Amino acid sequence: MGRKYKIDEIIRILAEARLPHNTIAGICRKYGISENTFYVWRRKYGNLNKDEAKRLKALEEENRALKRLLAEKELEIQTLREILKENF
Repeated sequence: MGRKYKIDEIIRILAEARLPHNTIAGICRKYGISENTFYVWRRKYGNLNKDEAKRLKALEEENRALKRLLAEKELEIQTLREILKENF
């Protein structure tokens, strides 16, 4: 399993790849990432500055937490409905 890069590192790698003397293959070798990973990063973070990328990451984490909370509440509701069915 590869190294997990921070948002500011990803932004720096993408900026380095835009320099005229660098190739995407060379950047991928240098940082030990696949070209697929590079293109995923570029699609996701390519037009963002460091602060915007960090905000996006924070929003994604908040969204995951909210989805998990919603799933737990839905499970509680389903359990309560089953209990009510058994009692009536």
